[in-house]
Amino acid sequence: MKKKIVLWGTDEADKKLLIAIELLEKENKTKLLTFPEEIATEELYKNLMDKWRTGQELDFPEGHKEEVRPLSVTDSLLPDNIKADKTDIINRAKSEWHFVVLSSKLYELYKGELEDLTEKVKQVSKFEKNLWEEAKSFWGKVQEQSRERNLFREHAETLKQDTNKVFDQLKEYKKVLNQEFKAISSKHKDTFYTQLGDIQAKIEKGLGLGPIFEELKKLQGDFRGTEFTREDRTKVWNRLDKAFKDVKEKRFGKQSNNSNSGLDRVQRRYDGLMSAIDKMKRSIDRDKSDQKYQDRLISETEGQLEQQIRQAKVVMIKEKIASKELRLADMMKTKAELEVKIEQEKVREEKRKEKEKIEKAKKEVKQKIANEIEEKNKAMAADSASLTAAAAAISSTKKKVTPPPVELPKDNIVPDAPAVKVEAPHVKVETPKEISEAPVAKSDKVEVIVKTPEVKVVVDPPKAAGEAKLVKDAESKAETVTPKSEQKTEENEGSGIGKAAKAATAGTLLGAITATVTDALEDVVETVKAVAEVVEDQVEEAVQKFTGEEE
Repeated sequence: MKKKIVLWGTDEADKKLLIAIELLEKENKTKLLTFPEEIATEELYKNLMDKWRTGQELDFPEGHKEEVRPLSVTDSLLPDNIKADKTDIINRAKSEWHFVVLSSKLYELYKGELEDLTEKVKQVSKFEKNLWEEAKSFWGKVQEQSRERNLFREHAETLKQDTNKVFDQLKEYKKVLNQEFKAISSKHKDTFYTQLGDIQAKIEKGLGLGPIFEELKKLQGDFRGTEFTREDRTKVWNRLDKAFKDVKEKRFGKQSNNSNSGLDRVQRRYDGLMSAIDKMKRSIDRDKSDQKYQDRLISETEGQLEQQIRQAKVVMIKEKIASKELRLADMMKTKAELEVKIEQEKVREEKRKEKEKIEKAKKEVKQKIANEIEEKNKAMAADSASLTAAAAAISSTKKKVTPPPVELPKDNIVPDAPAVKVEAPHVKVETPKEISEAPVAKSDKVEVIVKTPEVKVVVDPPKAAGEAKLVKDAESKAETVTPKSEQKTEENEGSGIGKAAKAATAGTLLGAITATVTDALEDVVETVKAVAEVVEDQVEEAVQKFTGEEE
């Protein structure tokens, strides 16, 4: 509890005052310092808050007033001509300071008892059980008052330290008892270790966590009521705490909060506030229950000092409840504000999710279009490859013949089909010079060499983009074109070239081209035959002339 407070107030003329009040607990009085507005600077206020309240010496400016007033349960800490801006601080300080004075008196009483006990221990030279029990009884009273917070922490700590000195002196005579206590503590530790080991094995096996949690709670209750040395207690508690954490992690998983949206932040703040409100309500309920308890003890207390302490505690509890109720009202106001914010954030969250859906749909459409384009590109690449293969197939059908190039008549070329060039046959007749120069008998043979004509066909492949049209046009026009060579039906039909070529290549672009080329070849063959007949006649005439002349 603070023994110095600083706050703002006003005087009888309604002028601002800086007020500082200090409790003089030993004298059961208060010191009041007031600073008019003219000298109450911000620096002075900070010095009072940061230095003077923590016990540091501070030089006060001229013009301030100082007054010592008795501490009374009924009277206010301030004179009637001064009013504080925050009356709840004044009222709470009054109730707390009255308790401080009474608690200090109780501390002085216990301190006197402890001094007597210390003197008794110094006078003995061996362990005496009655002194041990008296020390325990005294420490029990101190602990009870400390648990009920009738003693300040520093007072209880001082009594504890002095009591420990008494116990330390007695422990010099009680080493055997200490060894026994350590042995018992170690035994208890081993027992708890065994039980915790069994529980840990159950957790790892994935057995029912509900019964395991209840078992741990029971073990925790046993732990609190078991005597340990400090070291053993720490070790057992660490293992017990780890088992609790393992069970909670198995049941609820690792808690993680990665969301940073506005709704989540406000929701977490709201949840924290609700938890604080719940704690505040429980705290007020406890204070009210404590107040009823103190009211009941007041009627049963025999000692006057203890009765006054309990009455002071009742007043202090009432002021504490009033202060907490004010804070609870502020919390409820904040709660209403947060509820409005949560609704607003929910609307924003819905809009954000809708926007995300739209963006997601846009991305899906873009991806779909990209996929379609990619598929079309692949299809076009495949078509291009097939056209290239077709062109290569056409090129592979080229037939080489040696006669000189002669263009076919336009009637023998399929319209819009690839240009076909046929080299006409070249016939060469070689007559030996000896026929005209040397005499030949009738029985002599005359050798005439006639070279076989060769036909060369050149096909220019069509462009891939127009192949489909060429196929269609070539197939339709190939049916209407009647090469000259077809007029000689008997010879053409008997020719293996015509039948095989037409049967093998019908119905395709290559077929149309081959049919055209075949017709052209048949014309060439007929020409070659005619030339051969003429040459044969000329050769025969030459032979006959030569023979006749020889006869």
